[in-house]
This record gives sequence, C-alpha cells and structure tokens, in this order.
Amino acid sequence: MRVAELFHGLIGPKASIRITAYDGSAVGPPDAELGLRIRSARALAYLASAPGSLGLARAYVTGALEVDGPMHAVLTELADITLYSIPRNEQLRLARTLLRYRLLHRAPIPPVEARPHGRLHSKKRDAKAISHHYDVSNLFYSWVLGPSMAYTCAVFPDDQPDLEVAQRTKFELVSRKLGLKPGMRLLDVGCGWGGMVMHAAQEHGVKALGVTLSRAQAEWAQKEIVERGLTELAEVRHLDYRDVQETDFDAVSSIGLTEHIGEAQLPAYFASLYGKLKPGGRLLNHCITQPTPNGPKKVDAFINRYVFPDGQLHGVGRLVNEMNAAGFEVRHEENLREHYGRTLAAWCENLDDHWEEAVREVGQQRARVWRLYMAACQLGFERNNIQLHQVLGVRLGENGAASMPIRPDWGS
Repeated sequence: MRVAELFHGLIGPKASIRITAYDGSAVGPPDAELGLRIRSARALAYLASAPGSLGLARAYVTGALEVDGPMHAVLTELADITLYSIPRNEQLRLARTLLRYRLLHRAPIPPVEARPHGRLHSKKRDAKAISHHYDVSNLFYSWVLGPSMAYTCAVFPDDQPDLEVAQRTKFELVSRKLGLKPGMRLLDVGCGWGGMVMHAAQEHGVKALGVTLSRAQAEWAQKEIVERGLTELAEVRHLDYRDVQETDFDAVSSIGLTEHIGEAQLPAYFASLYGKLKPGGRLLNHCITQPTPNGPKKVDAFINRYVFPDGQLHGVGRLVNEMNAAGFEVRHEENLREHYGRTLAAWCENLDDHWEEAVREVGQQRARVWRLYMAACQLGFERNNIQLHQVLGVRLGENGAASMPIRPDWGS
C-alpha cells in the first residue's frame, strides 16, 4: 500500500482533505483547500510508536508531517475521526504495516518534549514543569498574547473580537466578584505576568501581591510594575504559592493555576487559600475543567508532553466539593467555555501574524507546538470537550456572616 493510501486509512474515509506523500502518492479531492503532506517515513514511524494525538503531534512538530490550510480548519475536519471507527481487522492490518516503518525508520523524540522527573507535584518538579512552558520567551508571548500579556481566558463583553478589551473585562469581572475596594489586600496565586495584580492596584487601589513559579514572568511583571508607577501597591514574586507567609488577605484570585495542582493536592490547595483569607474574604477560582465528572483527569497526551506537563483537569462539581470541604461557602459559579474558544482564536491569529519572528525567537519546533496546541484547544472548547469555570467562594465570618451583597453586583 502506498503511503497516502495508508495514511488515509488511518484517518478514515470521511475526511474531505487532500493527502499527499513523499512517494508521490495522493488521496482525496485534488482541489481540496485543506491537506496533509507526509514529508518523510518518520511521520508513520511516529504514529507507530505513539498512536493518536501524540504521534501526530511529533510528526508535525518535527516537520515530518505538514498541514496545508488553517490549522483549526484541518483539526476540525479530523476531529470526529478515530481509529475506533475503522473495523478491527483493518486496524490490525494497518498496525502491522506501521510496525515496519517503526522498525526501519528512526523517529527520535523532539527535544522540546517535556519529561519531568521527581515526585509528582513536589515543589521542585512543579517548578520545572512551569518553567518548561512559561520560561520560553517574554517577547514570544508578547506576540501571541498581545499587550495585556494575559495567558488566561478573556471575557468578551459583546460580539466584537477585541482581545485587549476582553482581557480587561475579565480582570474587571474578577475584581467585581471579589468586591475589591481601595485599601484592600489581594493575593493572586499563579499570577503570570501580573495582569490581575496591576489591574487591581491601578483600577481599584488595592495592595496586590502576585506569586508565580516562572522567573521570566516575575522579572517581566516587576519591571512593568515599576514602569507603571505601581510599586507602592503592586508586587510580583518568583515564589511557590505554598511558600507565601502573609495572611489576612481580603481576597484571593487564582486564575489558571488549578490545572497545575493535581488531584491529590486539591484539598491542601483550597485549605491553603482559605487560610490566607480573613473572615469575610473571597476566593475566585478560575480554571479549565472537564465537562463530565467521570472523564479523564489527565490532559491529552500531546498537551501533557509538550505544553502543560503534569496537568490535570477536574469537573466543576469536584472543585465545588473541595472548596466546601476546605470551609468556603460557594456563592456563584459561571461557565465561560465559549469565551476561551474566542480567546484562543485570537491567540492563533496573533501567532500567525508573527510567525516568522516567532520561529526566529523560539525555533521552528516550539512555534509549531504552540500553533498546534492552541488550535486544538480552541476546537476543544468549541466542541465542549473542555470548559472554563469561575467559582466564587467566601470564608464566612462570625455567626455565618458572608459580607456578600444580597444579589450579585458584578453584572454579566
């Protein structure tokens, strides 16, 4: 069987894309706008060694497989196609054929793939996992994320696709849910490049402390804080949230950290944040979640190896239960799934607009990782394979005092 025909058998007959291969073979509509090009036998060797998304990702990241057309459109075409739709006898035949490619063609693991060592979610291993993803290049991230340098789901106030407006809207929504007022103290755990910290200080007169395991993020954020004249109110430290010594905060924001915590650490995580708050203080937990309680806890194999090592997702019900168990009274929950799809679409567009600069800055393989993962995640949010929830809790005061408005006062 020629290579294009073999690959077409792997993805199934429903895919209306053009597949061409290094041996001159071709399958699919000749005039198709979307296509896959198998540039070397290594692409099949990668699939043989790691079937599914990881093998396909390795082939694309190394350049053994090329995508023609917008990445999101190609992934959308392939989204519903799996090996499980192929009859069992055909799977076995294809597996035997691929095994030959694995034996004959060396397919080395790309150097940008992460393989963290040590005890899972120890401070040392967590630091390495975070560094793998975030200590890439602040310049690279500025091209992808835009001026806000916000690497979390934005909140779009209307149908206009302005990412910067949406990121400011997100920070303001968090601020309003937390009831921030001048003179309050905020702890922002997993603060990234300090967007929430600076927003709270600049827009609400709050004394804000942010902590991150990424040294590159902390250095960038502190420099930005100085340039904005916010040093009296805002600070970002290169520090594990578990090592913050201060307590009696009026509010805690956790925006995009819970995905890195791990299931076994959830009780200690929420207990720690509860302990940082004074009575009447609020926690806003903003994180990616799985849509069903019995779904897989681990992230996709490609995402785990290349993007978020050791990441785990949880259902929103699990998060609510853990918050309750830690002592919080849960007051509000909101799913922003569609907003994250739109956020990722904007990031993908930014990366494409700066593709040549990005490749020069971080290398071809790492740039390909980001292009693939962001487009795949965009599709995941659109198809409800993953969600984004904000959960608001309060540490009750004496006699059950919640210090909350009788009805939500933060708008939509």
